[in-house]
Amino acid sequence: MADKTPKEPVGTPVATRIDPTKEAISQGQLHFIRQVELQQWKKKTQKLRTRNVVTGIAIGALVMGIYGYTFYAVSQERIMDEMDEEAKRARLQGPKTGAN
Repeated sequence: MADKTPKEPVGTPVATRIDPTKEAISQGQLHFIRQVELQQWKKKTQKLRTRNVVTGIAIGALVMGIYGYTFYAVSQERIMDEMDEEAKRARLQGPKTGAN
C-alpha cells in the first residue's frame, strides 16, 4: 500500500530562513519573530532549570552522604580507641604471674 499523504513538489520550500538585518521586513513580522524566539527561550530555560535542579539535588545528596559517612567513621574510630584503652587497663590490673 502506498502512502496516501500528498506529495509536495521538490523545489517548494516549507520555511526559508531570513536575515532581518539584510532583508526588508515589516514591524509586524519583526515583532512576530521576537515573540517566537522568546517562546523558544522560555521552553529551553524550563528544561535547563529542571536539569539543573535535579543535578543540584544529586550533588547535594552525594556531599551529604560523604559528610555523614565521615562522621560515622570517626565515631566508630573513637569507640575502637576506647576499647583498646579498656583492654590495656584490664591487662595492667589483671593478675600478674611470675616471681614477686
